[in-house]
Amino acid sequence: MVTEAPLYITSAEGLDKAVTKMSGSPVIAVDLEADSMYHFTEKVCLLQMAANKSCFIIDPLALTDLSALGPLFADSAIVKIFHGADYDVRSLYRDFGFYIENLFDTELACRFLGYSHSSLEAVLKKHFDVSLDKKYQKKDWSIRPLPEEMISYAADDVRYLADLYQNLTAALVEKDRLDWAMETCEDLCHVRSGENTEMDRPLFMSIKGAGRLDPKSLAVLEKLAQFRQSAAEKKDRPPYKIMSNSAMLDLANKKPENTAGLHRSGILSKKQCQMYGDAILQAVRDALDTPEEALPVYPKTKKHPASPAIKRRIDALKQWRKSKAGQLEIDPAMLINNAAIQKIAGEAPGKAADLKSIDTLKNWQIDAFGEQWIDVMAKTG
Repeated sequence: MVTEAPLYITSAEGLDKAVTKMSGSPVIAVDLEADSMYHFTEKVCLLQMAANKSCFIIDPLALTDLSALGPLFADSAIVKIFHGADYDVRSLYRDFGFYIENLFDTELACRFLGYSHSSLEAVLKKHFDVSLDKKYQKKDWSIRPLPEEMISYAADDVRYLADLYQNLTAALVEKDRLDWAMETCEDLCHVRSGENTEMDRPLFMSIKGAGRLDPKSLAVLEKLAQFRQSAAEKKDRPPYKIMSNSAMLDLANKKPENTAGLHRSGILSKKQCQMYGDAILQAVRDALDTPEEALPVYPKTKKHPASPAIKRRIDALKQWRKSKAGQLEIDPAMLINNAAIQKIAGEAPGKAADLKSIDTLKNWQIDAFGEQWIDVMAKTG
């Protein structure tokens, strides 16, 4: 456990000293704080790292260059410990171009061990009887100067991770599941933000429920989403703080024609109506003026119904999963997900070695359960 007071790093000299101290450690605990709840374009606002009993709170808003940390993250001889790594890995690559090698995700390890609660608070309470105070979890981490209590709060998220890593790896070894966790962690090293993909993709594609709308309503939804995006960028606020997805869906369905109708709908608050009412009504009118042939259509994925034989194999594999998960006291989804089950059932390989061609499967899954899956499918006829 880190026992020293956290060092707040705001200078290149301080960063170099921190890197020198961390370079001699076999493990480094890592966490970060971002500002996605407060700004249009989210950014990493704080980077917490702990090693050799020291904790460094690195301020990316004060430092113009964090490249000195790159070799640490890329050093395969050093274990980088995260709790819930997916978001952090994406953010560190997006903002700083950091590649991470030899990652260990303690949250993922907890799920492989069958923990019913895998949040950092629950896990630290279980292992060390430590109660984390999460009152700053939703604070704006871009504010400066950063209060001392927020710096101390941030340090607690990495203070115990090295000890937790030791406990969890020992438990995984005891259950013969360390390979399961390590291969899955290796995949986490390569996750990337998808924000630059399909730039011309309609905004309604990211709104759940849009696929149920008729073309005219979908046109209204797209215009509303475009307005929200523009307003959020101008105000430097997250889009959901301008207008929620559910509100836009309701507006797309009701299509208010005037201010009175917008107020009567009760979809938006009085303040929202005052601030954005005219723009929203204009967006609705513009959408309704769209020629019939130019109305958007939600892209549907054509599903081919599975044959009776494939359905029998899917059902048999799901039953196997339920039974095996009960025996191992683990979440069934940790063993194999539905997409992989459908792929296996569809291809119906004759031997375990043939499972290697299914790219959604990991080596540990095939090694541990491949023969069982083949046997289960063979018995379905």
